[in-house]
Amino acid sequence: MPGGEQIRIMLVDDHAIVRRGLKQVLEERRELVVVGEAGTVAEGTQLVGRVRPDVVVMDLRLPDGSGVEACREIRASHPDVAVLILTSYANEDALFAAVMAGAAGYVLKDLDAAALQDAIVTVGHGGSLLDPKLATTVLERLRSGEARHPADDAFSTLTAQEDRILGFIGNGLTNREIADELSLSEKTIKNYVSQIYSKLQVERRSQAARIATERRMRKLQ
Repeated sequence: MPGGEQIRIMLVDDHAIVRRGLKQVLEERRELVVVGEAGTVAEGTQLVGRVRPDVVVMDLRLPDGSGVEACREIRASHPDVAVLILTSYANEDALFAAVMAGAAGYVLKDLDAAALQDAIVTVGHGGSLLDPKLATTVLERLRSGEARHPADDAFSTLTAQEDRILGFIGNGLTNREIADELSLSEKTIKNYVSQIYSKLQVERRSQAARIATERRMRKLQ
């Protein structure tokens, strides 16, 4: 991008008040302008083609999927767009998945305003911005030749709510029991379960329960 031009930014976060705050903070810097906002993976991946941002600031967890999933889709269709993952917590696996999905950066939401603005400028001009300690871990994992990583893991596409419901399925709860636990309607839980089946590529509850159980056992090892 030629020097002096504005950096066009698209915000993807499911909380409108967070997007509003980010917009206000970013546009305090003259060279930064927010050209679009979205609250879901679906909205974000569709909007990016219309507003043509230079940088997408992406929340890690979204109602219909993960920021990693959205990053992968955006980078596949718009390789010239930089994606900056913005999240509330530092997580090694999430960083690894974000890097493998093509993210240009991964920063925490507790970053001060000036540092966040600098991060946008850095990736907007083609740079990379990753936490040095976590980036070192990523490189070590790449060098070790690990065959699997979260970007290839079906679980990485589950939303936080879907992940929780999968855990209930693994514990043998029915849709009605899960609905009672989460104070949701049974129909809503049924819709969530259908999405889980689709993402995990299973057809029956017993298969999802087995996967959930095996996953829990791996974590205990």
